[in-house]
Amino acid sequence: MKPADFRKIALSMPESAEGSHMGHADFRVKNKIFATLFSRDDVELGMVKLKPDQQRQFVSAHPDAFAPVKGGWGRGGATEVILKHAKAAAVKSAMIAAWINTAPKGLVESSGISGDD
Repeated sequence: MKPADFRKIALSMPESAEGSHMGHADFRVKNKIFATLFSRDDVELGMVKLKPDQQRQFVSAHPDAFAPVKGGWGRGGATEVILKHAKAAAVKSAMIAAWINTAPKGLVESSGISGDD
C-alpha cells in the first residue's frame, strides 16, 4: 500500500477531511482525528485510532502491518499501519473502525456504515 492508497481510504469515509497536525497529514470527521499519515526513518506509516480490543485483533491477524504506537497512545488503541506490508482490505476495515470510534453517534447511524463493512 502507498500513502495515496491510505489517503484515498481515509477520505472515502463520510464527512472526512484532510488536515495537518504536527507536520503530518491527518484525517478528521467533525474536526476529530481518526487517522494520520507520516513517515519515520524513511518508512511510510499510517495511524488509526482503534479501541484496545480492536487493536489486539488487527495486530494478531496482521502482525507485519499493524503495531501499537509506542507509549500511552498505543495502550489506548493508537495503532501504526506499516504501509509496505498492509493490504487494502485490512486497512479499510481498520479505517472503518477508527472512523466509527471517532464520528458522532448520529453520523455513524445515518451513514449506514457498520463495523461489519
